[in-house]
Amino acid sequence: MKFRELTEKIQELKKKRNAIILVHNYQLPEVQDLADYRGDSLELSRIAAKTDAKVIVFCGVHFMAETASILCPQKKVIMPDINAGCPMASMITAKDLSKLKERYPKAVAVGYVNTSAEVKAGLDVCCTSTNAVAVVNAIIKDSAVGARLPDGQGSAFSGKKEIIFVPDKYLADFVEKQTGKKLIKWNGFCPTHIKILPEDIKREKKFHPKAKVIVHPECLPQVIALADAALSTSKMCKFAKETEAKEIIVGTEVGLIYRLKKDNPNKEFYPASFAAVCPNMKRTTEEKVLWALEELKEEVRVPDKIRIRAKKAIDRMLEIV
Repeated sequence: MKFRELTEKIQELKKKRNAIILVHNYQLPEVQDLADYRGDSLELSRIAAKTDAKVIVFCGVHFMAETASILCPQKKVIMPDINAGCPMASMITAKDLSKLKERYPKAVAVGYVNTSAEVKAGLDVCCTSTNAVAVVNAIIKDSAVGARLPDGQGSAFSGKKEIIFVPDKYLADFVEKQTGKKLIKWNGFCPTHIKILPEDIKREKKFHPKAKVIVHPECLPQVIALADAALSTSKMCKFAKETEAKEIIVGTEVGLIYRLKKDNPNKEFYPASFAAVCPNMKRTTEEKVLWALEELKEEVRVPDKIRIRAKKAIDRMLEIV
């Protein structure tokens, strides 16, 4: 089937199914072009919850579709490729988190949204790469206020002086530097972002001396230290639009470059490293989107027992920020 025919068939089925297509910023360009909405994981899930669509086609990785299911259980959430997972999210299990909480009973458990629904269900609060610093600062403030109040009159974080942060040790390191708070870190990481090395930034800066450097907080600390800003993908898009700089070196998964160039045709964007490719993010294709709409498969549904607890951790994050 030719590209045009494929696209027309997808649009036709989308109307028939009352579906919307949500596409993460790291997806293939041809998949991004199918999107009703593009964005980062939580941003897309919140969009899903606000739409009237009955079917959500989530072009991303598994934990993202789970998050959409958590926020809109009345909708059918389907993935074009159910095997598109996140290695970082798989680095911690609900049992791992439970053991960590037992070891540190007075700690607040903070978890990156890049975790499974089961892990989220065991957290006190979620965070994103955009708001992780704000979430931790809020916990520090609440803990300090709660310590001065009579028992039972503090916040959910009162009396808890320690903070567990899972699963990304590099995002945790970034948060520590920004907040001054020592965190109990899990030994997780993003296999894609750690491929971006300090020498990559130095090389690109040598070729493009006037370029601004933006990198993701999942990058190595030595890479972040060389950047003008460490930002989530949604914040990178905002930065690119608002900066006066005409050249930008981008330290994240290479799929974002397509969106940045499309949204800012008068600016130049250079990937810090072409090695920063997430194979899971590239599993989704136009053909798979078509098959998903035709068969309404594969569905991702989080059981209520887990969903309700996981939603509390997400809701608490949204209350804080």
